[in-house]
Amino acid sequence: MRVLIADDHALVRSGMRLILASIEPGAEIVEAEDGREAIAVARRERPQLCLLDISMPGLNGIDAIPQVLQACPETRILVVSMHTDRHFVSEALRAGAQGYLLKDAAVDELADAIRAIRAGRPFLSAQVADALVHDFVRQAAVPDSPRQAEEQKTLTPRQREVLQLIAEGRSTREIAQRLHLSIKTVETHRAEIQRRLEIFDVAGLTRYAIKQGIVSLDA
Repeated sequence: MRVLIADDHALVRSGMRLILASIEPGAEIVEAEDGREAIAVARRERPQLCLLDISMPGLNGIDAIPQVLQACPETRILVVSMHTDRHFVSEALRAGAQGYLLKDAAVDELADAIRAIRAGRPFLSAQVADALVHDFVRQAAVPDSPRQAEEQKTLTPRQREVLQLIAEGRSTREIAQRLHLSIKTVETHRAEIQRRLEIFDVAGLTRYAIKQGIVSLDA
């Protein structure tokens, strides 16, 4: 089995590599340190399994998931994250992840998650499963109008990429170069993001990006 580990911390990748070696002794392990590299490695190496962090610079894990799957549709994705908030869990699953595991999980739980996902079954840590059930019950009691208003704020994948780079302090020129877009196109995306979110300053956009898990505080 070929496994891709995508995490921006070298120590975490090294730790996961050692754990995987004990769980799957014959596994071939490749690594990526951010979302964009994960996409490139998935396209090149065709991994059967990807262990993916959420909080990564440049392109976060949630927005990388659909692009990893597009690059390599046979890859199964297990998010391994410190985030327990239901928003991160639901967004990761909506993006196409087959499982969600907390970073403080026991080695046995990681082994269970890998076995479940390889067998085509979803896997959720008990703590995040409870959060999803609680959220479902809470959302069921919310009138339609607030939910519809929130849906109107939904950003496209490209707009989420632009927003992450804005929140990370990148200039319009830097964003254009990173995404291979013209400066005018980036400015258009930025204006549309501000219009949809009704937020017109960088500080406000950054706070929104952090709240939605698009960027982390240490980015």
